[in-house]
Amino acid sequence: MKVLVAVLVLAAIVGGFLYITGTFTHSGDNVTINDTNKINEPMTPTERREMKVAVTAFGDGESIPSTYTCDGADISPQIEWSGVPEGTRSLVLIMEDRDVPKNLRPDGLFVHWILSGISPTDRAVPEGGHVGNVGLNSGGKAAYIGPCPPPQYEPSEHRYIFTLYALDITPSFAVAPEKDIVVAMMQGHIVAQAQYTGRYKRQ
Repeated sequence: MKVLVAVLVLAAIVGGFLYITGTFTHSGDNVTINDTNKINEPMTPTERREMKVAVTAFGDGESIPSTYTCDGADISPQIEWSGVPEGTRSLVLIMEDRDVPKNLRPDGLFVHWILSGISPTDRAVPEGGHVGNVGLNSGGKAAYIGPCPPPQYEPSEHRYIFTLYALDITPSFAVAPEKDIVVAMMQGHIVAQAQYTGRYKRQ
């Protein structure tokens, strides 16, 4: 009897080990578990679908055409994106200048554009238009305002960062929000983000 019990225990241990390591096959129920079942393992870079954002009028890190600045038509550029993760409820786009002289703005930032509540099915913002809801720029207006770095201050060439956020919520604001309100709303709800940089120096 003791021998039989020992054999049964050993069989159970071996069976459990084979199940856990993914080599157990139960043909009677047509169930097969093999090493392709990588439950809870992190995806490799090739398996992960990364969100990307791009401004069609210029390359990442390149100069912004004057059409989209205070020296031109001052209209917003066309922006496209891809790789929005499953489960995304909405998108937020923020464009800001991070090279503002501290004597002009202590935080060194100027928000040029905020779009929130963008549908996860949207894939672009048309030139001169918008999707979702427009937030307040640093000039206090719910609109796009193009690059206009003051040439009398250094650096004379500024960086303009376009950041796209994928959220697991759909925000709702009673009035056009400032950046701080949008950022506070996003805390703990960002599932992916992507950036694109433009530069501009007035002639």
